[in-house]
Amino acid sequence: MMERIGSLPFMWAYLALFVIVMLRSNATYWAGRGIAAGGRKTRLQRYLDSPSVARAEKAVARWGAPAVSVSFLTIGVQTAVNLAAGLGRMPLRRYVPATVAGAFAWAAIYATIGLAAFDAAVAAAAGSPLSLLILVILAGAATLGIHLFRVSRRRRLDRAAVAGCPALKPEPGSGPSATQP
Repeated sequence: MMERIGSLPFMWAYLALFVIVMLRSNATYWAGRGIAAGGRKTRLQRYLDSPSVARAEKAVARWGAPAVSVSFLTIGVQTAVNLAAGLGRMPLRRYVPATVAGAFAWAAIYATIGLAAFDAAVAAAAGSPLSLLILVILAGAATLGIHLFRVSRRRRLDRAAVAGCPALKPEPGSGPSATQP
C-alpha cells in the first residue's frame, strides 16, 4: 500500500497519509474510551472510580496532549499512547488538536523521507558502539535533567507554601504563652 501512496504526487500522498493516521489514531482512542466505559459496568468499577485512577485521568487530561503529539514521531508507542488517552478519558478538546498536530508531522515524515532516515539511524547506531553509547548517555542526561528540574520546582513550591503558612509562623504575642499549661 505504501508503494501505491508513494507513487502519488506529494500533496495527494500527504493528504492520504494524514487521513489514514487520523482514522487509525482516533479509532484507537475510541477503543480505549469503550474499554473504560465497559469496565465501569463490571466489577472493575470500584477500581476505575478510585481516587488514584481519578488522579491519573486528571494528569492525562492535563499533560497527555504533548505525549499524544510526540507519540506520532515514535515507532511502536503511538498506538499505546492513543489507547491510554482513551482509557484515561482525555477530553476531546485536548486530544483532537494534539492528534492533528501529530498527524501533520507523521504524514510529512512518511510522505517525504519515510522510514529511510529511521533505518539509517538504527543501522549507524548498531554499527558503531560509540554512537550507541553516546545515544544512551544523552537519553540518561535528559532523563536526569528533567528529574532534577521537577525536584527543584517541587522544593521551591514547598518553601513558598511553608513561608506563607500562618500556622508555621505565628505572629509574636498571638500564640499561647509559655507560662500557660
